Amino acid sequence: MIEFRELTTKMEMREVQRLEYRVWGMNPIPTHQTMTAVKNGGIMLGVLDDGELVGFSYGFVGFHAGRSYLCSHMMGLDEAYRSQGLGEQLKQKQREIALQKGYKLITWTFDPLEARNAYLNITKLRGVCDTYIDNCYGDMTDKWNKGLPTDRLEVHWHIQQPYVEKGISIAADEAVELNNCVRKENSYSVNQDRKMDCLEAETFAVHIPNQFQQLKQQYPERALEWRLAVRTYFKKLFQMGYVAVELKRGQWKSTYYFVKKERLEWKDEG
Repeated sequence: MIEFRELTTKMEMREVQRLEYRVWGMNPIPTHQTMTAVKNGGIMLGVLDDGELVGFSYGFVGFHAGRSYLCSHMMGLDEAYRSQGLGEQLKQKQREIALQKGYKLITWTFDPLEARNAYLNITKLRGVCDTYIDNCYGDMTDKWNKGLPTDRLEVHWHIQQPYVEKGISIAADEAVELNNCVRKENSYSVNQDRKMDCLEAETFAVHIPNQFQQLKQQYPERALEWRLAVRTYFKKLFQMGYVAVELKRGQWKSTYYFVKKERLEWKDEG
């Protein structure tokens, strides 16, 4: 039976370490750090199957401009438990506990070229992205990040806002497309640049290839081209006051949609 619950003990933190290493293949976070964080407003949430830890999320307290928030630093699921909706359930449980603790905002980062993560973060959870960080973590050597700049989108999940419950309607067929994505060479995607000749539109669209990890392994030069192209598009749109609010997934490509932030239903968070 699947269970979601907070983890607080030293033994549980050690179990998280073992799972963290299996998922990410790099040195896990020290238990003295995670223990201190959860004793001071952080949240370590576990997914257990008949008592065995198979997933986790870890967040600690962040602070900016006089306001605190939950910085959701890491989430992972055992390989056998992926693509079953547990990631979304884990985030929703995190939101529930964060609300109980008095948080109004949860933030985290993800690779904008990982379509599956983007779909969860901004389409299903309705996080909002308006910040792009070049090479966020510097050079990393784990299997997921090796060989490319570690660019990240920063997600702002305003967990008390009406937008999180309602979302907005996107007229995808009316969006101005800033690039194209075609299939070449054994069905891998390659970017075909379109100039940003329209600086004002209700909705913009940026296409990305699916299966980016596979693209990195077989065509690293093309993966770098995608990294730099997406960086340019996103940063320009954010500078123009647009936010990423949805990703639609296709068979071999996915599409981000951007609208002006004023379109979101928002209330003063105080």
